Amino acid sequence: MTRIAAFLLAFASLVGPSYAQGVTRLSPEFIARILSSHNVERSAVGVAPMRWNAKLADDAQLWADHLALTSTFEHSPEPPKGQEVGENLWMGTIHAYSFEEMVGGWIAERKDFINGVFPNVSRTGNWDDVGHYTQLIWAETREVGCAVADNGEDEFLVCRYAKAGNWFGQPVLATGTPQFAHNASAQYPKLSVSLPD
Repeated sequence: MTRIAAFLLAFASLVGPSYAQGVTRLSPEFIARILSSHNVERSAVGVAPMRWNAKLADDAQLWADHLALTSTFEHSPEPPKGQEVGENLWMGTIHAYSFEEMVGGWIAERKDFINGVFPNVSRTGNWDDVGHYTQLIWAETREVGCAVADNGEDEFLVCRYAKAGNWFGQPVLATGTPQFAHNASAQYPKLSVSLPD
């Protein structure tokens, strides 16, 4: 046994089986269910389906494990090196939610979503109220990788997305270059979007 393998085995035994349990969640069934949950909603709004990205899932697993180990709930302070990725987080009572319900929490933000140019995409006026949903349906996002970990009480789902969504001045559901035009009736410029035919 190599030193690294011995260390990982010792580390896993220190943190207990519930922490290591998250690692086993990347089964083909997990991938299919998470990917389907995303792509059914993407299809409903008319954007292309996402593909599974194992590297994004590996990075998501590292962060999910960190959240479980520290019992914290916060976004990763910096993206994986050399990647521009988006991130959605979910936390809930262990074994109380299906994978579809976890992703469904983000999809439920649809009730406040208004199709438009980010950040003007929420009925509430606060894009944070729809930010998970807009990342999930962002038209230019084409890859996703997710992972789950738990700490014996809570489960943590982390999904990473490439290309990252939620870019200010960019449309959520359509690709195109935003054009700025002055609104003669106001002192501030108004954002408008020109989309290809």
